[in-house]
Amino acid sequence: MRIGIPKALVYYYYFPLWKTLFEEIGAEVVVSDDTSKSMIDEGIKVTVQEICVPIKVFNGHVMDLINKGVDYIFIPRLVSIKKYETFCPKFLGLPDMAKNIFKEQSDKILSPIVSCNADKITNYSSYKEVAEKLDIPKWKMKSALRTAGRKWSEFRKLSMKGYSINDILSGKLQSKPSDVNPSKEMINIGLMGYVYNVYDNFISMDIVEKFRSMGVNIITFDMLPEKHLLQELKHLKKHLFWTFSNKILGAGFYFLNNQNIDGIIHITAFGCGPDSYIGKMMELESDKKHKPFLTIRVDEHTGESHLVTRIEAFTDMLKRRKIASEGRMSV
Repeated sequence: MRIGIPKALVYYYYFPLWKTLFEEIGAEVVVSDDTSKSMIDEGIKVTVQEICVPIKVFNGHVMDLINKGVDYIFIPRLVSIKKYETFCPKFLGLPDMAKNIFKEQSDKILSPIVSCNADKITNYSSYKEVAEKLDIPKWKMKSALRTAGRKWSEFRKLSMKGYSINDILSGKLQSKPSDVNPSKEMINIGLMGYVYNVYDNFISMDIVEKFRSMGVNIITFDMLPEKHLLQELKHLKKHLFWTFSNKILGAGFYFLNNQNIDGIIHITAFGCGPDSYIGKMMELESDKKHKPFLTIRVDEHTGESHLVTRIEAFTDMLKRRKIASEGRMSV
């Protein structure tokens, strides 16, 4: 039995859990290829134009798995991982969209309803539908979920040590991790963005490694403990409706309030509704804090040369600002 997992969206947050889960029940896990221009083009052909680019990318990955001839494609309906909060509507309707677009493959789509009160989505009720469809005994699925939960916890611990998600997923931990407790000596940038915008190297044009090659210390939301993110949201009268948007916003406030963070970059996909809230809030707050803030908006037409020019200019500005600040302090 071959189960396909699209290398898109929250693949970059939950893949270690799902890979372990399916391997523990005896399945072979097949991952779609890395995102490419041709894959996005294929996704665009079957997707309504008004929707954000991550969904167009996702559909391209589903098509890739169909072409690989997998037995099933795992597309869960992600509802909630925190009380009174939910996922973006595109995640709520993802299985319906996929079944409508790929009608001939609809019976191959595994779409359990994932709803729980914690990041570690290993409650049996969320996978009961999968167990029944694949004829997996309850005890075996529960055992697989426990093992998957441990694997995911290890993954998250590595993230919070400063390793990028791509470092961890590739198994290449030789590279020096980010300094999650940044010092004044380095140029430190807080990088805001959903995991699928930051770590899909075609979408972000490998922005994390580009900064690292420039000697810049990059910190992302997934490198920060959950308690730090929640603490930074306490002053708000009301949180956003969407859990991952709150994580990004919490990271943004953390970057604003950390004196050793020199600047903030928000990488966002064109047409993202929740990001329109986050971006505006960060623009206003960064002005108050006098901290440089840059928005990088990506879509299927974004060019690498454009990105490189902007991040180089932003980094140079931070360096000059830091030198000027140190000069004033020494006087």
